[in-house]
Amino acid sequence: MEVKKRLSTKEKALAINFDTTIYGSFAEIGAGQEVAANFFKSGGASGTIAKTMSAYDMAYSDAIYGKIGRYVCEERLQAMLDKEMDLLNERLPHRVKYTKFFSFANTVETLNYARTNRGHGWIGCKFQLTPEGKTNECVFHVVLKDQDASWQQEALGRMGVNLIYACYFIKDPEEFLLSLVDGFRQHRIEIDMFRLEGPDFEHVDNRLMSLNLVKHGFTRAAMFGPSGNVLMPSEALYKKNVLILRGRFRPVTHVNVDMLFCGRKRFKKEDAVVKENIVVLTELTLQDLEIGGDIDKTDFMNRVDQLCSLGQNVLISNYTEYYRLVRHITRMTKDRRIGLILGIYNLHNIFDEKYYENLKGGILEAFGILFGRDVKFYVYPSLKKGSDEIYTLDDFVVPETQRGMLQYLLDNKKLIPVSNVSEKNLHIISDKILDMIKNGEEGWEEFVPHKVANEIKSEKRFHYKEPVNS
Repeated sequence: MEVKKRLSTKEKALAINFDTTIYGSFAEIGAGQEVAANFFKSGGASGTIAKTMSAYDMAYSDAIYGKIGRYVCEERLQAMLDKEMDLLNERLPHRVKYTKFFSFANTVETLNYARTNRGHGWIGCKFQLTPEGKTNECVFHVVLKDQDASWQQEALGRMGVNLIYACYFIKDPEEFLLSLVDGFRQHRIEIDMFRLEGPDFEHVDNRLMSLNLVKHGFTRAAMFGPSGNVLMPSEALYKKNVLILRGRFRPVTHVNVDMLFCGRKRFKKEDAVVKENIVVLTELTLQDLEIGGDIDKTDFMNRVDQLCSLGQNVLISNYTEYYRLVRHITRMTKDRRIGLILGIYNLHNIFDEKYYENLKGGILEAFGILFGRDVKFYVYPSLKKGSDEIYTLDDFVVPETQRGMLQYLLDNKKLIPVSNVSEKNLHIISDKILDMIKNGEEGWEEFVPHKVANEIKSEKRFHYKEPVNS
């Protein structure tokens, strides 16, 4: 298999500079003119650059783009992109018929001298692929991990060139994303939100791009809303009371819905929870998405389409262990209550010490994270295996060496039983429902929400096969 050669930053800048149909402006706030500088240094920049600017002073930035609260945020980036694209069309009418305009912008905070902040920023490009054509847009949020401001600026400059090049020369969305780190090591940055849209990219589903962020190691968790709109977790969950249900959702059953309903009802009773401030997340892990060692993107979309149709936010993560997920979410919620709904059998995994062998403090270290001051687990019952008897938290047993820990968690209401559940649904097993759907068996519809059943049949989800009338 032939390996495609990756162009250097200079080669990409030259390819753009020498294309006489590509012309645009650069607006960069906070880290200098790092991207524009690469085009100037490469040569031939007069063929590409209409204007470069840096409204570094806050008053200047507000005067040009409007007063928008924070200076490193998506809203300001959007204002920059829109303003600069409008100015290109307004001030260069003689070029409109033969030029593909673009406006590139970033608003970035790099490390300060005392290193008391975190380097991060918003980067975007608004661009035409045909003269007089409608504009497309790519926007992403990046965390700069280098421990030196000059190295962060260097990475930023390369990413900007990579982005503009990808907008014009890379058609495949996944390759587009991967190309953003050409010329430097991927571990130097984290991209936790990515959006590519426009008339030339109607085939791109940004929920799949969120999956790719996690799959390719750009971030450990990505998020999108019920309408499929991608969200930056650290903003969407900031100072929120977060309730999480992890599952495979293959398919969504009445049990999943009841877990969410009963769990949320109990979560709202917590003194530290503000009802209007609750964000509910349905979480899918990469491990649960893998089928035969690989991720089936169609299967992934089948799952998330169900969840979105039911009005759910979706989090995709690479956190197999619960304590890693809790640690990640805790960093964003800023001392707000976090709740996790899990089935009684999954609680056994929480107490299984093999999951914590990589920690120096073992299970004690993990439990310190899992059951921190603002974290509670809501335990949903199940049927005892091979029986119609209900298995609840009251029946939960751990090895003798862990009994003290279990009692402590119960006494301090870190483990809370979910009550008033729909017991008639406890016999539902999603794998059996999936087999019924695939095999064309009748009756599976009664085990899933009505909306989900209709979508499975109309969209032929999960390899749906119509029953054969006997």
